[in-house]
Amino acid sequence: MFAKAKEKKAEKPKESLSESIAGIAAVLVSGLFIITFIIQAFEIPSESMVETLLVGDHVFVDRLSPTAKAGFVGPLIPYREIRHGDIIVFLHPKEPGMYVVKRIVGVPGDRIHLHEGKVYRNGEELNEPYVIHSLGDYNPYRDEFPSAPRQGQVTPEWPAVMREHLNKDGELVVPPDSFFGMGDNRDVSLDSRFWGFIPRENVIGRPLFIYWSFKTPKDQYERTSMEDRIGFLVHVVIHFFDETRWSRMFHRVH
Repeated sequence: MFAKAKEKKAEKPKESLSESIAGIAAVLVSGLFIITFIIQAFEIPSESMVETLLVGDHVFVDRLSPTAKAGFVGPLIPYREIRHGDIIVFLHPKEPGMYVVKRIVGVPGDRIHLHEGKVYRNGEELNEPYVIHSLGDYNPYRDEFPSAPRQGQVTPEWPAVMREHLNKDGELVVPPDSFFGMGDNRDVSLDSRFWGFIPRENVIGRPLFIYWSFKTPKDQYERTSMEDRIGFLVHVVIHFFDETRWSRMFHRVH
């Protein structure tokens, strides 16, 4: 008599409730860590960086590599000092809680001045193909910075601070642990010309790429009433497909 033995497949141990909860918690903590310390989503609210960034662009920002103290964060995320031409997100030095995005024109030690709207750094005119002049007018303070008298939307304390950092040639010298930032849409950008230097500790990170872009009125972010917000949300839902700027999806920010 022959008996045919059947091999039983080893059953995978079932996960206990506590193990399931621990696994979910690990995923949530990891996600929270990533969006808090590594990658954060921001929305562009103004025209100051047109045409590099448009109102309604939604970007992912690298919070880690530009803000590490020194050396490297890890083998896959090297630290990199902020450089000329970098676009950064930072906390406005004069408006608590307000996030701003500008391009770095000056780093510590640089000498900055403008003439006829053109930027000169350390005596040389900059080649800035990304800059636009949407108004095309002439504003002495804006276009001859820092030689022209205070004018327009300049913060009250900035002229006095600015005078402390002028050299004998009338150029503005960027102090240590500070940056000088400007918008690409130079005629309408309220930037370091109007409120001063960007402290290093205010830097949040560098935009990596646009993950979604929706056609948004330039004054939409000034409409703060609940009725306006709900109305725009309904508009987004109805026009998601026809007013999403699909060509800007995953566009790298530089």
